[in-house]
Amino acid sequence: MEVKEHKGIREYLEKRQLTKQYRKQKSLIKAGYFDLAHLKKMTPKSSEIYYFRINKKYRAIGFIEKDTFVVTEIWDHQ
Repeated sequence: MEVKEHKGIREYLEKRQLTKQYRKQKSLIKAGYFDLAHLKKMTPKSSEIYYFRINKKYRAIGFIEKDTFVVTEIWDHQ
């Protein structure tokens, strides 16, 4: 599965020094290791919105479109 980012995501990652951790999770998703990347569906389950863990503090949210995960937002979940 391919992973793409919306505009502004890379700047957000660089500003918070999350680039290396994000790339690691991104590579796990590309390789199909969804459990290791903690890729899960958000509630309500019918919304088709997914998220994955970047580190203990930050999460990436997005959706799946034609075998591509599109990251729309990164947030501090704490």
